Amino acid sequence: MLYTFSKAQYDLHQLQSILSQVQPEDAVVLWQDGVLQAVKYPEFFAKITNLFILENDLQARGLKTDFKVISLGEFVRISERYYPQFAL
Repeated sequence: MLYTFSKAQYDLHQLQSILSQVQPEDAVVLWQDGVLQAVKYPEFFAKITNLFILENDLQARGLKTDFKVISLGEFVRISERYYPQFAL
């Protein structure tokens, strides 16, 4: 399954609940304002094996992260590989 997060704000209980369901074979992509989640709550995402952050959105906000940063082309390949997809 592919989980994508695009918002800057989520209910923390809902976010933790969703992330607790992520399995090692799943992927999570943070994009648009969702890249802020990795900066605000890195501990929520630390145990996710396949966590990706879209480079363009990270750079547009002047942020840096230790998580795996991907290009838009890589995002397309990830979206082809992981399904079904769940967008938040």
